Amino acid sequence: MKKQFPAGAFPTMITPFRPDQSVDLEGAARLTGWYAGEGCHGVFAVCQSSELYQLNLRESVALVRTVKQAAAENPRPDGSRMAVVASGCTALTAEEQAEQAQAIFEAGAEAVVLLTNRLDFANRGEDAWIAEAGRLLERLPAGMPLGLYECPSPYKRLLTEKMLRWCMETGRFSFIKDTCCDEKTLGLRLKLLEGSGMQLYNANAQTLLPSLRMGAAGYCGVMANFHPKLYVWLCEHFRTDPERAEKLAALLSLAAFTECLPYPVTAKYHLSALEGLPFGLETRVRSCTGSGDYDQMVMRQMKLVMDEAERLLGL
Repeated sequence: MKKQFPAGAFPTMITPFRPDQSVDLEGAARLTGWYAGEGCHGVFAVCQSSELYQLNLRESVALVRTVKQAAAENPRPDGSRMAVVASGCTALTAEEQAEQAQAIFEAGAEAVVLLTNRLDFANRGEDAWIAEAGRLLERLPAGMPLGLYECPSPYKRLLTEKMLRWCMETGRFSFIKDTCCDEKTLGLRLKLLEGSGMQLYNANAQTLLPSLRMGAAGYCGVMANFHPKLYVWLCEHFRTDPERAEKLAALLSLAAFTECLPYPVTAKYHLSALEGLPFGLETRVRSCTGSGDYDQMVMRQMKLVMDEAERLLGL
């Protein structure tokens, strides 16, 4: 039976680093516990937010193992445990990707999420992508649940209808982190996926509510690092409280434009300075070496507004 994940909010997890640039596993465990306490239904570890291209396989495995254990030890408010999916499959050959996937799976990932841009990296076309994906699947255990992630870096490789149909036919895929950011495309994809057991999680706040109404399983994106309770509420109440859901979705849409600031440092500032988690702003992303006064001011303003939204919703 195909792996099923809880519908709802899956933050794209950041990686805490120590001042010497080593991975802070204690900080990662504390962050996982914070996600659970905020009500998140799952977490996507070792993704672009995690700086996956700057992590080696040993570090990725250690992170997945830490997050899995912390998720088991920190139940959500309703007593359930967060699901843990993870990538880390950054290699360009089927042999190396299979090795990475096996290691991530053995570390505890409930689905190993493949990056769409690492298959047919030269972008030769749908048939080349399908052929490379097929060669990789031949090297992976039949019982390994898989996911797909349209990772924006180094370039965004969107799934075409032909690619998506092939994935459905394999019966191997359960999880999709969708980054198309287009309501029409989301509608077409969700219609195609009906009854397949493949769950689509939208990374885009602006199209989230329409996608939920069309059958998306939830949200898997950057902004769940800042105000996850609001994404949890929206995913759980968009049908039962449509008027407030519409207003909240509009607020979340506007707040998500802060993604253009130097993320993930902005998230690390928010989580450490404003939420009290014990780690700093260290990052391995060279283009994002610090957060200035302006960025931090905007983060404080956003938290002020979102705290009020939580109060109004009784959270």
